[in-house]
Amino acid sequence: MASPGSVDGAPAAVAAPERVWVEGQRPWHRSYPPGVRPRLEYPAWPLHTLLDQAARRFPNRTATIFVNGRLTYARLAEAADRFAAGLAGLGVKKGDRVAVLLPNCPQAVIAYYGILKAGATVVMFNPLYVEREIERQLKDCGAEVMVVLDLLYPRVAAVKERTALGRIIVTGVPDALAFPLNLLYPLKLKRQGVSVRVEPAPDIVRWRDFLAKAPARPPDVEIDPHEDVAVLGYTGGTTGVPKGAMLTHFNLVANVVQCREWNSDVKEGQEVILTVLPLFHSYGQTVCMNFGVYAGATLVLIPRFIVEDVLKAIQKHRATIFPGAPTMYVAVLNHPDLKKYDLSSIGGCLSGAAALPLEVQEEFERVTGGRLVEGYGLTE
Repeated sequence: MASPGSVDGAPAAVAAPERVWVEGQRPWHRSYPPGVRPRLEYPAWPLHTLLDQAARRFPNRTATIFVNGRLTYARLAEAADRFAAGLAGLGVKKGDRVAVLLPNCPQAVIAYYGILKAGATVVMFNPLYVEREIERQLKDCGAEVMVVLDLLYPRVAAVKERTALGRIIVTGVPDALAFPLNLLYPLKLKRQGVSVRVEPAPDIVRWRDFLAKAPARPPDVEIDPHEDVAVLGYTGGTTGVPKGAMLTHFNLVANVVQCREWNSDVKEGQEVILTVLPLFHSYGQTVCMNFGVYAGATLVLIPRFIVEDVLKAIQKHRATIFPGAPTMYVAVLNHPDLKKYDLSSIGGCLSGAAALPLEVQEEFERVTGGRLVEGYGLTE
């Protein structure tokens, strides 16, 4: 059995069919399934250690799939190292906030871990934000550097002068695609009339140039996992405007270890996680990205939830884990061509964001043969 917090193996199942009450345990421990320990020891790691470990253990394993583009764990880690070095070259130092306005794509994963490696704090933005919301969050977090998708750049440009932004790293979908789609996609956008040209400027840095010019050596930054904030996660809560929840490296690593404990059947270096939950949200970050990297899984990155795209992705890539929300599972079950798709690869699904109706759980498990369970958590 692996030691607590280890990524070298899954916890072994407990043979006893019933849990024995132990003095000092909490009442809810009685409901824990066999094999789930009531207490864990959490490693004091910087969060980006998860990526470094995965790159060492599974260097040639596909880490991300985005349309026809693929990155191995070795290439993903190298890109994150270069991104961190590039940020240091821009003057980003420990404790600075770096903003990320991207949909689910490899650049979002690279930026996330690269910012952490630079010792800075990640501030993810909802790609659906309008100018007013972008401006408010930029002012609140004080970010001076931002990574943005070119199609979303006009919103940032409209508010930039009223914020602390000094440098903007601009990327586009073609940066994540392989030949020939990397050449064909811009033509498609142009025909659709939605392409955006970002004019060269002193404060604009292109993604490819940014990575190409940076060394594959991240800066040497000492991280205190218990004190240093890894992510400033904005959450609407119940009242008022979204507020930034300060999440330390230790907070997020502990969350991942807890996910691993409750999913002892996960096969490290073998799983394929359908990553359609938005990575700007704590749910997608923890359950899809951080947990996926921790387990050496392949992340199938999907920018928007379109039912047919999801069904095709599950069948094509043989996805084994599908974290989502009840509305997603309902949409899958109600799709008129559901029977045309082979969803038998699904082994486990974690539902969150809303209450999961029992009938949805039972029907989804019947259709896929996998297990659908409900989770609960707060960004805070």
